[in-house]
Amino acid sequence: MDGSTHFSLTEEGERESEGARDGEREREREREGRKRRREQDRPSGPTHGSSSSDEDEDPDEEEEEEEEDEQAMEAWLGAELQALGRPAWRSVPSLRAREIGRGVQFVKRVCGARGLVQRLELQARLERHTGCVNTLHFNPSGTRLASGSDDLRVIIWDWARRRATLDFHSGHKSNVFQAKFLPHSGDSTLAMCARDGQIRVAELSATERCKNTKRVAQHKGAAHKLALEPDSPCSFLSAGEDAVVFGIDLRLDRPATKLVVVKEGERKVGLYTIFVNPANTHHFAVGGRDQYVRVYDQRKINENENNGVLKKFCPSHLLSSESKTNITCLVYSHDGTELLASYNDEDIYLFNSQHSDGADYCRKYKGHRNNATVKGVNFFGPCSEFVVSGSDCGHIYMWDKDSAHIVQHLEGDKGGVVNCLEPHPHLPGLATSGLDHDVKLWAPTGESPTALKGLKEVMKKNKRERDEDSMRHGDQYDTQLLWFLMRHMRHRRIQRSRRGEAGGEGDTDESWSSADSSDEEDAGADHHRTRNSSILDFLLKSCKPHPSLEMASKMRFGGVVWETLADVPSMAEQQSGLMDRVERQGGLCAERAVVWR
Repeated sequence: MDGSTHFSLTEEGERESEGARDGEREREREREGRKRRREQDRPSGPTHGSSSSDEDEDPDEEEEEEEEDEQAMEAWLGAELQALGRPAWRSVPSLRAREIGRGVQFVKRVCGARGLVQRLELQARLERHTGCVNTLHFNPSGTRLASGSDDLRVIIWDWARRRATLDFHSGHKSNVFQAKFLPHSGDSTLAMCARDGQIRVAELSATERCKNTKRVAQHKGAAHKLALEPDSPCSFLSAGEDAVVFGIDLRLDRPATKLVVVKEGERKVGLYTIFVNPANTHHFAVGGRDQYVRVYDQRKINENENNGVLKKFCPSHLLSSESKTNITCLVYSHDGTELLASYNDEDIYLFNSQHSDGADYCRKYKGHRNNATVKGVNFFGPCSEFVVSGSDCGHIYMWDKDSAHIVQHLEGDKGGVVNCLEPHPHLPGLATSGLDHDVKLWAPTGESPTALKGLKEVMKKNKRERDEDSMRHGDQYDTQLLWFLMRHMRHRRIQRSRRGEAGGEGDTDESWSSADSSDEEDAGADHHRTRNSSILDFLLKSCKPHPSLEMASKMRFGGVVWETLADVPSMAEQQSGLMDRVERQGGLCAERAVVWR
């Protein structure tokens, strides 16, 4: 295909492709209707030759349906897999321009060049954690990388030398979900959040040790994400599953201030993600247990007026109140003009943050699978030229932002799920992590562009699994909670031993939060005790065929579920009769538990 005629996606073209997808959905409904009518018309028993004629027709009809399905799948894949035109950046002319003083944007253009993205390959593995690595963050200069894990440890890496410079206990009591360097702090302050709902701050010394960690806020549910203010060494935001957004200012005696409780009508919306607009730090966006991206202005949050929301964005086809989709991650582009949101068991959508309230998306990125975990998404490149996401299939996907073409496809996790993707702040490199216990570093050192072998088959498999999931289970239950439960039980013993080792590291539960923070912490503890007591009922309710369970059964867990149940508070006395009860429920979950390692 000539470069001048390669596929280019505009808003008009996107709407046309949406019309084509609507046609595909209509054809699928027609095929399902024909199939149901044939089943209804088919006699229940043998008659005078009528059943034989039906049997003669069925193979032809099934073959025709399979052919139609394959054609629909090829049409669905078409745009993402079309050949790309020649890249705009050329290495030799750019080097020549730099030598004569004209290449003032040389580094920026190199780091955003498609040719380098297509040459990304695995450079190194950083191995020290003993649990799934849930968070990665480079310091502003890009010389250090922080990682946090289910093992409750936070490690600071000198990634260039492939060594850990600091390894300390976070002070958290459950899975560490995020750890971030505060900007302009000299890499001496690290903010952290975790499944226990605590927001903690670690003070790091120049001698590569952790002075202490202190709790500055307490959510009444898990806290998945923190949002940094680009120029502030002492202020940041946190969001939790209790629907609360805290503004935290470390200069105050009581650092935590409740900014807003996110609601849809009168219903609270638990939050998975939050991000501050880098171009206007008064604005922040949140996403969670519904389909809406909500934007707030810290200066004028009035919960009595539109629940304090400045703007809401949502793909038009997800506006239905029956939608069960969640937003697992969202990020602003480098200049704050665009918002990228990844939806659970849906696609990734790009919104223009400057559009008015209720505006539809501008671009869509598909091919991956986001079902099993709270999966991340990010921009890649100094000017947000690319979109990068992990997938339940264990691969890393990279799309050209403007055309939505897939430009890179890498195997990122042997355990099967890639969750975290952290671009280097100045170089064309990438750090990733997932169910594996290591951190992977990627750099554009390949001699030739990566061959996208097997991409088509993997995308088809992801699409079929997602479609089957939606058809079989219209009332989705919380697969993410199940996933976190398994990870929690897997590392229970490790966490206890780690806490014993942490005695001399200076970690403390001293609180900088408000006077009622102890009450909040008690409430958080009660919340988790209540959740633990209901885990058994939830697990039994989940004992039914489900693609997520089938996929999860192939993942590498550290122990058999039933053996680790004894470690969960308030459940040991119920363990003895558990297997019998599960068998009465149909036995599927028992079968999966034996191979869940």
